[in-house]
Amino acid sequence: MVTKLLVGSLRNDDGLGRYLVEVSELRKWFPLKSGLFNKTTAYLKAVDGVSFGVVPGETMGLVGESGCGKTTLGLAITRLTDVTSGNVFFGGANITKLKGGAMKPFRRKMQVVFQDPYASLDPRQTVKSAITESIRIHRLARSGEQAISIAEELINTVGLNPDHLSRFPHEFSGGQRQRIAIARAISVNPEFLLLDEPTSSLDVSVQAQILNLLKELQRKLGLTYIFASHNLSVIRYMCHRTAVMYLGRIVEIADTEEIFRNPKHPYTLALLSSAPIPDPEMRKNVSILEGDVPSPINMPSGCRFRTRCSYATERCAQQAPQLQEVKPGHWIECHYNIDFTRSAYSG
Repeated sequence: MVTKLLVGSLRNDDGLGRYLVEVSELRKWFPLKSGLFNKTTAYLKAVDGVSFGVVPGETMGLVGESGCGKTTLGLAITRLTDVTSGNVFFGGANITKLKGGAMKPFRRKMQVVFQDPYASLDPRQTVKSAITESIRIHRLARSGEQAISIAEELINTVGLNPDHLSRFPHEFSGGQRQRIAIARAISVNPEFLLLDEPTSSLDVSVQAQILNLLKELQRKLGLTYIFASHNLSVIRYMCHRTAVMYLGRIVEIADTEEIFRNPKHPYTLALLSSAPIPDPEMRKNVSILEGDVPSPINMPSGCRFRTRCSYATERCAQQAPQLQEVKPGHWIECHYNIDFTRSAYSG
């Protein structure tokens, strides 16, 4: 029922989805092996039954603590890691099991900007080689000269100089390297970008420049983003809707401003309370998380957040909650629709 409401409700009468990217009951479990015969003894449930969709031109935020499954979910959506179960749709086509040549057209349409640009760029390649390589692979230029011309235009688009094309990644600052990574990602005319904490390793002033660049590119090129981050301020600035993840599950999803002004899940409230607020008079109704994050190998019974939740009841220990729509477009995975007062985010 949840999948039908979150994904199926935005399908046309002919069965084709209006979402650009959809995931349905997506799971990515990593087997843990031990013993003489290397048998699977348990599973690490990094992503455990996630369903949502992203409409064209939208920026969907993924937010949560480190280890909640944001990156693994993004890699599963872009098919950079195999899916254990569930389905991934792109433009209405099921790409979950595609491999090799069948997946190649979707590789061009789905690109990734990783967290660390120095690790994602080949240190032995010049900027020109890094950008033109994907252009040649997807045959987007008729000649080498045209590929170089496209690379020069791209490097200008991201705020760098064409003279930089002959340099290597180690000759640039972190912000410049991320601009190069963005230029490489858009070089194949994608429709969708996965942005995996693309500014977390940068200085604050450089972060703002990169975020503004991404917004401008989205406006000019009609791009669709999934933006994974633990920085709430960045999520609020960049994203139209936001999904809050905890231990491999989405526990709340709504319009970003609705998440900040009117959180409905205790975990979301705790995340918002952990963000620094300049005015101490506004930090009155804070919710502090207690205890450690449970192991993704041995999940708690019932609600997996109950061991850290001050609102937990016996029902939470016995019955796992399902996503429910508490307001139009506002979904939570909780047995109770609690009304929190968040004066710090009401402005």
